[in-house]
Amino acid sequence: MKEKPILAILYDFDSTLAPTDMQAYGFIPKMGMTPAEFWQRTSEFSEKTGCEKILSYLYVMRDVAKERGIKMDRAFLNECGRNISYFPGVATWFSRINQYGEEHNVKVEHYLVSSGNKEIVEGCSIAKEFKQLYGCEYIFDEVTGEAIWPKLAINYTQKTQYFFRISKGITDSGDDNAVNEKTHSRRIPYSNIVYIGDGLTDVPSMILVKNNGGKSIAVYPRGKQEKVQSLVDDGRVNYACPADYSPNRMLEKILRLIVKGVAINSDLSAWENN
Repeated sequence: MKEKPILAILYDFDSTLAPTDMQAYGFIPKMGMTPAEFWQRTSEFSEKTGCEKILSYLYVMRDVAKERGIKMDRAFLNECGRNISYFPGVATWFSRINQYGEEHNVKVEHYLVSSGNKEIVEGCSIAKEFKQLYGCEYIFDEVTGEAIWPKLAINYTQKTQYFFRISKGITDSGDDNAVNEKTHSRRIPYSNIVYIGDGLTDVPSMILVKNNGGKSIAVYPRGKQEKVQSLVDDGRVNYACPADYSPNRMLEKILRLIVKGVAINSDLSAWENN
């Protein structure tokens, strides 16, 4: 009996699964700031120091928490993910797509690839749905438990490495040797990878997936298609649709077609090898 083909779905988080940045639901309000104030401070720090933008927001989070006398440990960051809200249908999306895959003899795996805080995502209600969470992480002091230094920072171009890691089945972000070694077989073919994102910060990953035979999907808040129109016009994505994960909406219909395609290609491959 042949193994089930695997379909890997890679997701951005901010403005893809949740309507805005994950920090806006818990962390920023706990600092007594507005999102505009927090991101303005991050931009000013980046401009002043020349620090890369992702590293800048990780620094500013720690700096602001210290000013407020707040212990920014793992438990605090997890708590900041408790009240994240999502686009319609997200809560039941994963189980529905998994079930549809089962009905077509396709194993569906979900991966988060985000420039946001992994520790915040770990506290959110959908964290359990992902086979692997990739996001920015901190090192925590062994004595105090407080965040002291970035352990991992993922910017927009660094997201692309996870396409190769997931294809090869290399889940350890620190395993650079394995991801660069040439292999003759892959756990998941490039053509069985989907990337779902919301805009220009996802472009490198969208192009990489699309150009290697996978499918890239740009999502946008309903009625705001102009946010992703340039991605469609420039041929950077395969599909664009509202960020509505509800049953029988366009996004689910697209994923069903992709699942069917993976199943058909698997059957054809098995037939050709007999």
